[in-house]
Amino acid sequence: AAARETGLPLIVHTRDADEDTLRILREEQKNGAYQGVFHCFSGSQELANAAIDLGFHISFSGILTFKKASAVREVARTLPVERLLVETDSPYLAPVPCRGRRNEPALVIHVAAVVAGLKDLEPEAFAAQTTKNFLALFNKIPESACV
Repeated sequence: AAARETGLPLIVHTRDADEDTLRILREEQKNGAYQGVFHCFSGSQELANAAIDLGFHISFSGILTFKKASAVREVARTLPVERLLVETDSPYLAPVPCRGRRNEPALVIHVAAVVAGLKDLEPEAFAAQTTKNFLALFNKIPESACV
């Protein structure tokens, strides 16, 4: 309801609660449309597909760069680039090659590079697309703030 009232996106962080999360989001959409993002995504392909169907964006953190996160990378590879975002989740989840250090915004470039490779895009093209995606989702932020 707050997302609808304010026009701001709903930020969803869910882990091991796919069915409950989707049930709540689907029920709430009956009351009117709203936008959102699944933050720090580490879920299944099914969850990602359902989130996209609900009109959400999917944001990937440093988890995507971890050796054992092949399933998360596969999800990123399959989703439409127009619905993808990357994030730091600072100060946690520093990406490879900085794993074990305190995470910071400058390190998101490593996450973006992996996703760009999965999507067979040049890093600059992927950066431009994620900026466009961000501005579409967080539509109260002027484009000039992202330069």
